[in-house]
Amino acid sequence: MAERLDRVTHLSVHGSMPTLTESEVIDLAELMGLRGRGGAGFPFYRKLKAVGESARRKGTRTAVVVNGCEGEPACRKDATILRRAPHLVIDGAVLAAEILGAQTLVISVTRDTNEASIRDALAERGLGEKRGRNLKARIVRMPERFVSGESSGIISAANGGLPLPPGRKVSASVAGVDGLPTLFSNTETFAQLAVGARLGALRFGSTGVAGEPGTAMLTISGSVPRQTVVETPTGVPMSYILQMCGAGVGQGVLVGGYHGAWIDPQIASMVTIARESLEAHKATLGAGALLPLDPGLCPLGESLKVVEWLAGETAGQCGPCRLGLPSMAALLRDVLNGGGQGALEALRQAALGVKGRGVCSHPDGSMRFLLSSISAFTDDLAAHVLGGGCGRPTKGVLPLLGSEGPGGKGGKSGGKASNEKLVVDWTLCKGHGLCAGLLPEIVRLDRNGYPDIAGTRIPEHLNAQAQVAVRRCPALALRVEDATRR
Repeated sequence: MAERLDRVTHLSVHGSMPTLTESEVIDLAELMGLRGRGGAGFPFYRKLKAVGESARRKGTRTAVVVNGCEGEPACRKDATILRRAPHLVIDGAVLAAEILGAQTLVISVTRDTNEASIRDALAERGLGEKRGRNLKARIVRMPERFVSGESSGIISAANGGLPLPPGRKVSASVAGVDGLPTLFSNTETFAQLAVGARLGALRFGSTGVAGEPGTAMLTISGSVPRQTVVETPTGVPMSYILQMCGAGVGQGVLVGGYHGAWIDPQIASMVTIARESLEAHKATLGAGALLPLDPGLCPLGESLKVVEWLAGETAGQCGPCRLGLPSMAALLRDVLNGGGQGALEALRQAALGVKGRGVCSHPDGSMRFLLSSISAFTDDLAAHVLGGGCGRPTKGVLPLLGSEGPGGKGGKSGGKASNEKLVVDWTLCKGHGLCAGLLPEIVRLDRNGYPDIAGTRIPEHLNAQAQVAVRRCPALALRVEDATRR
């Protein structure tokens, strides 16, 4: 019932943490069936073992990183935990740090409200970066972008580098923060560990389903009265959760967020909030987002908005993201505008062309969402490809630039496309094609050699490059305009 649990209130609600050994925590995490709650779902006990063994081989101490970055507007569960129960997260992180002999605790965040809550919580516990402490704790602020939650990008920022995924991939358990073996996991994961440590595996397992006990935090958005964060025992029917939030299964539910997949209404009515139930239908909870879609909306039009947004959320440093995702967005728009079977085949080829080729998983996740969209709504796809469209409106109900979510202040979800867009003056354009060479992320050439603008706003990291393209246009046909101006 409290807006935020300070240290005193937290202890009165949850009690003190028990003292456990490394082997006890590893056994506990395994018996809890605890997996990473950030999307990948990797078993947590295996991470603990890998970091401990790596540290012993190298004869070094370790580091612990809490990933509190939610760059996806469809996900707000971690932000809710950080703002309302920050000490539960720190409890789990400090427990892991103690058993692994960590010298550094890093908590990464993207929003002012989350940073303020964690900063206050660290101060209430006397944790900081002062010399002489066995465990030094600090906050790393990341830009509000979709890719900010990528592990290697956070570790790079923690080490004083750019907040971007590096080209060379090294497991965090081998060399992470300050080159030390590093335990890296999501906000909710550490909070669940803290709950399990207090309850013990037996009591923890009294809630939820066998093999996946406990609870799950979910963000419900899309065609709902308001974006809502809920905590539910595992095994509860998905349709019941949606009903509680004032929604139905609609014409489908996007499960796992914008790197997830659509499931049809029939399946959505049957599945439960459990890994085994969802995986039987090739779906996963991912970062814990459920987005039902109202039957009166164009599902492909709503998906196009997300694909265009994902194309603007890249780190801008590798081809599959910088070139492939904007191309995918442009081709999907062509398909929905009646481009025919040829445009659809080109779209499929472009999507498969980014698979497995990115520095991080952003291209693969975006490809998965796009292919799921055109596979889940085949009737609508046929209406767009073969006819004049499905006739239903696109209203942008899948959140992109919405509020921070329950309990937070409004504002952009941050670090996204700017408020500017590229515009072509067709009375001047001569089809030189220079703009496509200077700005391939946004501009491609049509069959006649003229620029085909993808329709997305200019990503902030491409603002300077867009101005160069405007200045160098031989026909002076290109300009930048305010995208919000009518």
